[in-house]
Amino acid sequence: MIVDGCAHSAADCPICCACKKAPLTREIAVVPKADASRCGGPAKGGHQSFFPVPTKRYPLSNSLKVGFAMAEPELSKKPRHPASRTGSGLLVLLLAVTGAGTLWFRHDDQTIAAIPPPDPAVPVHVETVMRTDVPIYLSGLGTVQAFNTVTVKTQVDGTLQDVRFREGQAVRKGDVLAVVDPRPFQDTYNEALAKLNQDQVNLANAKVTLDRDVKIVGQSITQQTLDNQRATYNQLAAQVEQDQAAKSDAATQLSYTQITSPLDGRTGIRLVDQGNIVHATDTTGLVVITQTQPISVISTLPEDDLPGLQAALNGGTVAVTALTKDGTKLGDGTLTLIDNEIDQTTGTVRLKSSFPNKSETLWPGQFVELRVRQQLQHDATTVSSSAVQRGPAGFFVYVVKADNTVEARPVTIGQVANGRASVATGLTPGERVVTSGQYRLEPGIKVVAQDDIKQLTAASQKG
Repeated sequence: MIVDGCAHSAADCPICCACKKAPLTREIAVVPKADASRCGGPAKGGHQSFFPVPTKRYPLSNSLKVGFAMAEPELSKKPRHPASRTGSGLLVLLLAVTGAGTLWFRHDDQTIAAIPPPDPAVPVHVETVMRTDVPIYLSGLGTVQAFNTVTVKTQVDGTLQDVRFREGQAVRKGDVLAVVDPRPFQDTYNEALAKLNQDQVNLANAKVTLDRDVKIVGQSITQQTLDNQRATYNQLAAQVEQDQAAKSDAATQLSYTQITSPLDGRTGIRLVDQGNIVHATDTTGLVVITQTQPISVISTLPEDDLPGLQAALNGGTVAVTALTKDGTKLGDGTLTLIDNEIDQTTGTVRLKSSFPNKSETLWPGQFVELRVRQQLQHDATTVSSSAVQRGPAGFFVYVVKADNTVEARPVTIGQVANGRASVATGLTPGERVVTSGQYRLEPGIKVVAQDDIKQLTAASQKG
């Protein structure tokens, strides 16, 4: 204990005066009642000491010495009220209770943290297995071919005077593509026309002479003269016909100087430039025109598919679809024919299909995947193709059970078309399957549908 200051001298109260000099070696004195008047009563200095006068001394332990050393306040000049000791005791008690509560709550926090929280449900997209009609397709590779391909060549010799088409231009039948110098052919035509006119005049004169000779035969001319005149007339008539043929040939040759398109199609790269001398015997030609509307696809299928193809073709029009390698649809058409023989080298049969190709998505020489619709399967069990997963043992889907946990169920997949997969075995219509988010799943995991989350969110917002 720390003794308050007093007015006693060192002789009267050795504790009050000696404590200031040696606080760490302070000793507690117990004063008997007989000596209480010495320090317990009124002091000479005018105040009363609140502590008994020590008559016996007890050494302090080291811990108490440290406590006294750290907690010793500055000695007050005023006397301390007895209630201060009660307040100090209450403060010590409050600090002890607070420390014990802190330790207790810290222990509870550690216990709660040690308990693992329950695993949250994994959000996924689900759909219901249903029955739909599924088309059965036979797929094979094919090559797009122009319905007609023409290499435009000159039919007369001469200078290529004018080129009137652009490379890649869509042209119509009869459009003038190029012009060969027409002057020599125009002269030939004019010459043939003049010869025709000359012979027609001679024929007309022979006709008049023949008619006159017929009237006077036996009077002034002999029968021989009449026969000679009739032969001359017939000869001139034949000459006129020959002249007409020559005129027609000259007109034809003149028309060949204007090179026209023989069909509707699209021009390719120009093969001869303007100003060159062209000949009818040239093998390269001027340009190649391909007919792209309609267009055809030549494809192959295994010979084992031949009976099904024949049955489908005998049943009516067989629809076909052309696709790119990544599955992009290029166009719909019809199966035109099945080739009359099987390629023994490859064991395949060739098919020819026709497409309107109004948008020209099919291009000559393009490789495509051709799907032939063989039949339509009614009331097949189907799911979205995104629900089907491939594992080490084959195909499987995650089925959502009644308790919202999932199981990996093996399935047998049939036809896959238009984003739907036909399931032969493993699923029943009405069951729910996961269509997205499978990478976070494993058997027994609890899931929640995204639609359910949206409904709960909307309900909470309304509430």
